[in-house]
Amino acid sequence: MTKDKTSVLLFIDDDPKPIAELETPIVFDFDTSKLADGDHVLKIISKSPKGREGIRKIKFTVKNGPSISIEGLKENDIVDGSFPLMINSYDKDSQKSFVIEGSETPQTVPVWMWVIIILIAAWGAYYGITYFNGHPY
Repeated sequence: MTKDKTSVLLFIDDDPKPIAELETPIVFDFDTSKLADGDHVLKIISKSPKGREGIRKIKFTVKNGPSISIEGLKENDIVDGSFPLMINSYDKDSQKSFVIEGSETPQTVPVWMWVIIILIAAWGAYYGITYFNGHPY
């Protein structure tokens, strides 16, 4: 490292060994694929040419693993007996293109949507019957 530029050391969590030692300004490609999913801390220590140091910690969450969705059970639900669960898991990998098969999570149609569909169908049936049988007014 040259003595006329500020250098930075990048640490992950409490690891004493830095993942990188760089001179500023720099654009660094931070690869999280080797980190476990969960909460982490990026610690940046800067050293000025005059010997002063600064530190900054940034909390972040890694979610590289497959996405898991579940329908039928929510956090802190109280349950009894047996009930159906719909579970789906898919991984984006490092795809360059979007793959439809397996990448969308199927979900059940909510009750409020069924009510709206039934109301629209009933109104349509009423309108069709009154239109073809002559207007009652």
